[in-house]
Amino acid sequence: VSEKDKGQADAINKGFRMVNGDIIAWLNSDDYYLPGAIEQVMLAFEKNPQVGLVYGDVLSVDQAGNTFNVQTFKQYALTDLLGFSIISQPAVFFRKAALQKAGLLDMNFHYLLDHHLWLRMAIETPILYIPQTLAAARYHENAKNVAHTAEFGKEANRIIEWMQQTPSFAKLFEQYKNKIYGGANRLNAFYLVDGGNYLMALESYWQAFKYDPIVVIRELHRVLYCILSLVGLKNLRNIYSHLRRFVKKI
Repeated sequence: VSEKDKGQADAINKGFRMVNGDIIAWLNSDDYYLPGAIEQVMLAFEKNPQVGLVYGDVLSVDQAGNTFNVQTFKQYALTDLLGFSIISQPAVFFRKAALQKAGLLDMNFHYLLDHHLWLRMAIETPILYIPQTLAAARYHENAKNVAHTAEFGKEANRIIEWMQQTPSFAKLFEQYKNKIYGGANRLNAFYLVDGGNYLMALESYWQAFKYDPIVVIRELHRVLYCILSLVGLKNLRNIYSHLRRFVKKI
């Protein structure tokens, strides 16, 4: 259907209320599944009946469908999600029972609404990474992860406030406070780099470093890219690309 609603979360929640299958996912209109993805996911659920959520890797494609990156992940624990390790929504599948425990998407979130849901699921059920590329996410100038990069950090801070106010997460927040603040600032910096806000990105990386140095060390290639861009050497993107491949290897 195409009708007026209260935003993306509201529209997806309408779909959630209608589904009658045991495994659920949603796919935005710009994105698509790769051949064999559904079969791989169903096999993972069958082999791991205790798991409530399964996720994999995602291709980043441009408007013409050309791949320019592969978003690769690893097995995350709840603590990693608390620290804003992001998994890509197009390659996430979950059991209806996990959704019923966690509740629907929170309509107060617009940019990290999926991560907020994964957090609520991961505290209730095991999650599983399968090292397979399951979907493709399309990036273009109107996509919110391109057009509204400054909003992701703001919403990460709102999730932190929610953690502090939610009984099931409050103790975890106190226990992993540095990891959480470090991860939120790193996430903010990550999207600011993509939006070309290099000075603000460096400031966020510095804040992240004060809380959790390791999380910034893992993204030294992006920090260097910010510095090169600020001093007018943005065209040295090849250096950035080589460093990125090197960091992934380690």
